[in-house]
Amino acid sequence: MKEFEILTLDNGIRVVYKQVTTTKIAHCGIAIDVGSRDEAPAQFGVAHFWEHMAFKGTSNRKSHHILNSIDSVGGELNAYTTKEKVYFYTSVLDRFVEKAFDILSDITFNSIFPEKQIERERQIILEEMAMYNDTPDDAIQDELEDQIFKNHPLGHNILGNTKTVRSFTKPHFDNFISSTVDTSRIVVSIVGNLKLSKVKRLVDKYLGIIPKSVTKKREPLNVAHTGTYRIIEKPISQAHVGIGIPTFGITDERRVPLAMISNLLGGPSMNTRLNMLLREKMAYVYGIDAHYAAYFDTGLFSIFYGTEEKNLNKSKKAVFRELERMKNTPLGSVQLHKLKEQMLGQLAMAEESYASLMLAMAKSLLDLGNIQSIDDVFKEIESVTAKEIQSVSNDVFQKDMISTLTFKPKENGVY
Repeated sequence: MKEFEILTLDNGIRVVYKQVTTTKIAHCGIAIDVGSRDEAPAQFGVAHFWEHMAFKGTSNRKSHHILNSIDSVGGELNAYTTKEKVYFYTSVLDRFVEKAFDILSDITFNSIFPEKQIERERQIILEEMAMYNDTPDDAIQDELEDQIFKNHPLGHNILGNTKTVRSFTKPHFDNFISSTVDTSRIVVSIVGNLKLSKVKRLVDKYLGIIPKSVTKKREPLNVAHTGTYRIIEKPISQAHVGIGIPTFGITDERRVPLAMISNLLGGPSMNTRLNMLLREKMAYVYGIDAHYAAYFDTGLFSIFYGTEEKNLNKSKKAVFRELERMKNTPLGSVQLHKLKEQMLGQLAMAEESYASLMLAMAKSLLDLGNIQSIDDVFKEIESVTAKEIQSVSNDVFQKDMISTLTFKPKENGVY
């Protein structure tokens, strides 16, 4: 059997399956290439609200039946929304895989959006928004994206705003789904120890019956950007800093070197350059992170940290010195080797999580049109040179493109 089996149903839905003979769990997910960036201003938050409402009743099941169906057999049923995707997924013992397909297809395609449930869920989402806004290290990320992608749906908060969330009724969900969901941009992803014949039977039974739908393709981002600088006073005790730069989309060949740069500067390990400098040497931060988010037409490189207000200027200068260092000083052979080994180890460990692998397979097929094996990914990383990393650093870390956002403690605030 191939490492990945890819099937295409008559309605355009694609299926990717990876057999893992050492697990008793079947991980199944449905990824829809629709997210918050596909919302009109009056719809801000509708994709995320839809994700919530998918569990609140279908033409076949009440809400409590949906919630109990997978939990009662010790499985997990969940969903989440991003700027470009909505995911519904479940993990169950493989003997319950048909139940998983039944539930997943039902909540994805047969939701009825009962008005009473909309009212209940509206309050929950408003509470979620309030909790999110009260957490500065979360809120600053959305504020920075809105600052960089100003007047474009990529910039707005996935949760929406109180005005739009309060306005949604059943027709809003029906209209959004009918105008954005295209079956050729839906991927079903499965990881488990199942016979291919069984996978084919299940997808034909539960997903082959879904009517074909065709919608307008997503418009690429076409917004000129120059760096901006903002300070917002908030009733907080610690200052928070966000630094962001628009970068490359998911298909750009420079995405791999940039991902390596992000990992080197502020990835998940404790030995990143920024953590070693600002935490271990200067004691200015508890933690500092760098991220590279790649979308279909653009990307965002960002750095976030919190610090005492008295250390704001010194900490920012230290971060910018590291960015200049990436531009001006190429990595030595030992540094480059260690960076590659670190990334290869992180990727190998990530693939041990079959639920994460299942979701990554779906995203890859939607974004790239194919699934890369881990060996292919390893080869891409191993082929990157110090010269490429320096070149990409110079492409990205241009001073006139860098935006900064600071949440500054407000005098006489709650603290």
